[in-house]
Amino acid sequence: MGVTDCHVHINPIWEMRPEALALLGHRDPAVARYVHEPKAFLELLDASGVERAVLVNYVAPDVIGYSEAANRFAADYARADPARLLATGGIRPDHPDPASEVRRLARDLGLRALKLHPPHQLFRPNAYVDGLLPRLREIYAACERERLPLIVHTGTSIFPGARNRFADPMFLEDVAIDFPELSIVLAHGGRPLWTAAAAFLARRFANVWLEVSSVPPARLLDYFPQLGRLADKVLFGTDWPGPGVPPIRENLEAFRALPLPPEAIRRILEENPRRVFPQR
Repeated sequence: MGVTDCHVHINPIWEMRPEALALLGHRDPAVARYVHEPKAFLELLDASGVERAVLVNYVAPDVIGYSEAANRFAADYARADPARLLATGGIRPDHPDPASEVRRLARDLGLRALKLHPPHQLFRPNAYVDGLLPRLREIYAACERERLPLIVHTGTSIFPGARNRFADPMFLEDVAIDFPELSIVLAHGGRPLWTAAAAFLARRFANVWLEVSSVPPARLLDYFPQLGRLADKVLFGTDWPGPGVPPIRENLEAFRALPLPPEAIRRILEENPRRVFPQR
């Protein structure tokens, strides 16, 4: 059993708005190469000591630029090695036929997870409760039926146009209650403003997972003092090559250096990701 990086950005950078692309490491030609060459990215994973990577893609045309074409990109990219490259796609929160779309993404494209990004898609994750976005209920129900994990961005975003009021993980409490068989991954653990709320949700709900990408590993225990006690519910991720994120290998080595029991390190790096994203 090897390490899974549960949050890597291999995205269709040609769709990105210029002001968004300017913040990412993809501006570096050496990094941009990995978007076009899956074999080169697999070699990078080998050199970094990582077996699998969750390729986080989503739909956010107004803030980032990604259209529904990002789903096909992720699916095609992952075909280079489906056992190691886990394609994630997205959906608009107001999609007119979400049940059919989620089924298509899961069954026809073979996506392994669905990503929603409230600050970039400009919606509140529990907006189905008060009827503002009733289609959300259908999205969550379809993911539950298809056994498709739901990755949701929690915590602040610095991209132009992002609305951080939508990033509070507590909005997902309703989702966890209403869809108990849906695996919900709290990407970035609500950092930096809502880490306690994210940890609370992971403790309270069996179907909620705390994913700690983009938090500097050296500061993880500052953000999450109870990380060792939560080890059964934590997922490792890097957010590479996001703004200010160190290389994957450096990030992994720093995580392994944390003063946590070896069994906790193993669960977070290897065992928990297999529970959320099982091998096929």
